[in-house]
Amino acid sequence: QVQLVDSGGGLVQAGASLRLSCVVSGRPFSNYAMGWFRQAPGKERECVAAVSRSGGNTAYAVSVKGRYTISRDNAKNTVFLQMNSLKAEDTAVYYCAARSGGYFATYLNAYDYWGQGTQVTVSS
Repeated sequence: QVQLVDSGGGLVQAGASLRLSCVVSGRPFSNYAMGWFRQAPGKERECVAAVSRSGGNTAYAVSVKGRYTISRDNAKNTVFLQMNSLKAEDTAVYYCAARSGGYFATYLNAYDYWGQGTQVTVSS
């Protein structure tokens, strides 16, 4: 059984930064490509960032490129999402996700396990 626990969300003003964390347990963390998704009210869940199993390759949504950074610490079974220059439109519930085997991906159905979500609210 794989469990993901994400945290680090909060209420911030536009322009501020937040760092999300996701701790994975239950299986060797390095087996999983990881992704961060977000879902705003009334919108579909979308991938904002993904990272390969080694951490050597990453991908970002156009809307966050240059502002967000995904990274992972395989020794600590943790994936991070550093979010800078936050905007009101970044407001959403953010979820980490794990994909067993294969390369990292940015589509929803590629991922097998999900965290419970952490709320990020950016006031303008």
